Amino acid sequence: WDGYRASRARIQQGWRDRGTRNPIVLTGDVHRAWANDLKADYSNANSATIGCELVTSSATSSADGDGSTTIPDVATNPWLKFYNNRRGYVRTTLSPTQLRADFRAVAKVSEHGAAASTVKSFVIEEGRPGLQAV
Repeated sequence: WDGYRASRARIQQGWRDRGTRNPIVLTGDVHRAWANDLKADYSNANSATIGCELVTSSATSSADGDGSTTIPDVATNPWLKFYNNRRGYVRTTLSPTQLRADFRAVAKVSEHGAAASTVKSFVIEEGRPGLQAV
C-alpha cells in the first residue's frame, strides 16, 4: 500500500463514508505471506487501527522460498504482525463473531506431496479492529 498512498487514502475514506467497521483486506500475488493492521494514519505511531490485511503467498509458484519469518524493516513497519517467505495459502473461517486466519505453508513446493502446516493463526473479532494472535 505504501506505493499507492493516494489510492489507499481513497479506499479508507470510502470505508469511513459508508460506516464500514473493521474491514478485512484479502490479497496476495507477492510470493510471501504477511498480516498487518491497517492504520488511519501511517505517519502517526499512535494512530487507531481501523482494520487488517491478510496477504497470502503463492501456492503453486516455483521456488520453495527460504523460510525466513523476520518481519522486514519492523522499525518503520510496526503494523506488520507476521511475515513468512514459504509458499502456501491462508485458510479463513468466518463466523458472526470473528474471522480466523490460519497461515499455511509448505516447506518445499518442489517436492510432490509435501504437507502443509499452520505456521501462524490470528483472529479478527467483530467490533475490535486488528489482529489478535492465537
